Amino acid sequence: MSKKLTSRAEDYSKWYNELVVKADLAENSAVRGCMVIKPYGYAIWEKMQAELDRMFKETGHQNAYFPLFVPKSLFEAEEKNAEGFAKECAVVTHYRLQNDPDNPGKLRVDPKAKLEEELVVRPTSEAIIWSTYKGWIQSYRDLPLLINQWANVVRWEMRTRLFLRTAEFLWQEGHTAHATKAEAITEAELMNDVYSTFVQNFMAIPVVKGRKTESERFAGADETYCIEALMQDGKALQAGTSHFLGQNFAKAFDVKFANKEGKKDYVWATSWGVSTRLMGALIMTHSDDQGLVLPPNLAPNQVVIIPIYKTDEQLEAITEVVNGVMKDLRAVGVTVKFDNRDTFRPGAKFAQHELQGVPLRLAIGTRDLENGTVELARRDTLTKEVTDLATITEKVKSLLTQIQDDLYNKALLYRDTHITEVNSFEEFKEVLETKGGFVSAHWDGTTETEDKIKELTKATTRCIPDSFEPEEGVCVFTGKPSKTRVLFAKAY
Repeated sequence: MSKKLTSRAEDYSKWYNELVVKADLAENSAVRGCMVIKPYGYAIWEKMQAELDRMFKETGHQNAYFPLFVPKSLFEAEEKNAEGFAKECAVVTHYRLQNDPDNPGKLRVDPKAKLEEELVVRPTSEAIIWSTYKGWIQSYRDLPLLINQWANVVRWEMRTRLFLRTAEFLWQEGHTAHATKAEAITEAELMNDVYSTFVQNFMAIPVVKGRKTESERFAGADETYCIEALMQDGKALQAGTSHFLGQNFAKAFDVKFANKEGKKDYVWATSWGVSTRLMGALIMTHSDDQGLVLPPNLAPNQVVIIPIYKTDEQLEAITEVVNGVMKDLRAVGVTVKFDNRDTFRPGAKFAQHELQGVPLRLAIGTRDLENGTVELARRDTLTKEVTDLATITEKVKSLLTQIQDDLYNKALLYRDTHITEVNSFEEFKEVLETKGGFVSAHWDGTTETEDKIKELTKATTRCIPDSFEPEEGVCVFTGKPSKTRVLFAKAY
């Protein structure tokens, strides 16, 4: 297969799909709309997972696991949540197959093995978790209950794209219970802050923190907090959400607790999650026409070392030096790979690691051994330099920090220059068509206006940013009074 990618300018969607496959991140599976995450792609997800898991535990959360299947009666208990996900649900109706007498060698569903109650394959786990919490929570002493689950979920999407939208995907979902409304709101805001910190510090992606409008909230939530990111093609991507659920699920599943005075009351709830969709955000924020560009904080291999040699004796001498370099780099926390495969030429190795986004590449040949030097190449800028082998550890550490910062600042500059204030619907449409990005506009606060704007422009309200101060104005579409601007954008 050719490694050359379609350029972003030519066809951004095709470029993205080719990059995911050619960089060995994922591929489509035999199941329509589902993906196989390949080892290299999964290694990146594991680094994301490890950092997030550490951050969750530092904020007092514990991991647990709940069933994949949700009895239909439980799924229906919280009406808004059920209605919100109903069209995406996969449902199990039977539990056995049998030989098909009319088609030898084929199987059919056993008609006698119909389930007494249909099971929903979880699109999200509020129902099964809150039915469980009813038995766990009796008193204020049981609160707060801070639980996270790493799991897979199924949402039967009709139009799918690797990582961004698949019928089955991996994620984490936090589900917490609290004694007071204020405590639950604080929790929801805290976890949105955790997501923001992770995405900015590890993924090198700047985000806008804010709240969703009522029509864009999670089904069953009283408030949804979010982080929104901007991709290179000017489209937004929801990078994480955290929901204040009020007492909606506690009432649906009768989860009450006795307070210090002995009075019974319903608990207050939150849920929050991010998914393998973050892989799509990582790819689309930083990568270029040569392939993947990874921030060092999430790269499976931060450094790759490639030997340049002709004879086995030369390789042996290079390997001895490389072993010492790798030992020193690993001692300061750098992940490094020695690509000494004899089945590929150096040029092919360079191309592969460039395509897969390894932040730094070191090339060492026999002349380098004589001179005490090494060739060092940055993936983000595609620049090379020759540097002293004796100081390579300090140089690598410094460059990895610089690359992480440079990637963030480059994305930040793009994001900040693509937030455009408009005061009329004509301006609104022109910015979307010619520039893209976030459009800051007044809106009259109605779902009807949101729907009409989406119908006419394909743009949706992304969030009401925390940074926006109240501002009197008029809706760009209806001319009705507005008290604040919101961010609109075309989105994934």
